[in-house]
Amino acid sequence: MQNFKSLEDLIKALRCLPGVGPRSAQRMAYYLLQHDHEGARQLANTLDNVLANIKHCEKCNNLTDLPVCNLCCPTKRNASLLCVVEMPSDLLMIEQTQSYSGMYFVLMGKLSPLDGIGPKDINLDRLLRRVKDNLIKEVVLATNFTVEGEVTAHYISEQLNSIGIKTSRIARGIPVGGELEHIDSGTLAQAVMERREI
Repeated sequence: MQNFKSLEDLIKALRCLPGVGPRSAQRMAYYLLQHDHEGARQLANTLDNVLANIKHCEKCNNLTDLPVCNLCCPTKRNASLLCVVEMPSDLLMIEQTQSYSGMYFVLMGKLSPLDGIGPKDINLDRLLRRVKDNLIKEVVLATNFTVEGEVTAHYISEQLNSIGIKTSRIARGIPVGGELEHIDSGTLAQAVMERREI
């Protein structure tokens, strides 16, 4: 199969995408080569452009093509409130709710000692510098409710509490429109334990 090395390289490259296995990568490669040469060129050019121009925002660590992203530029956002998320996709989800008007910090990961991912690997030093150097009064921890996300939130809250910064954690529980009979017992138990007065 020496004649197909380029095709094999393309299939291997496509497999780096999450959720793309060998067969899916093969189908994508054949589709691009057989039906959409222009789409393949556009994809290649866009990837080259993004890799050359996208970097981390100097303030929030989100991905941007500017030194400081649009969310961190002087706006009407609440500069005393900082929401910490694991990934840029989490930031987008919170922004889409239109319920939060503070600033952000993106960790680009989560603590995972079993995988060798420690505080330095997820930019916690930058987060602490940002909190100390600015007028942050509260940090909202919006990491995922996985074991690693909980460990990350706990570690950050310990660090911030030691320097006198108020921390809070996003709530969890029953989804809007959810019916109790369809909710798993862990989520329901958490909702009962974290109930609030109305």
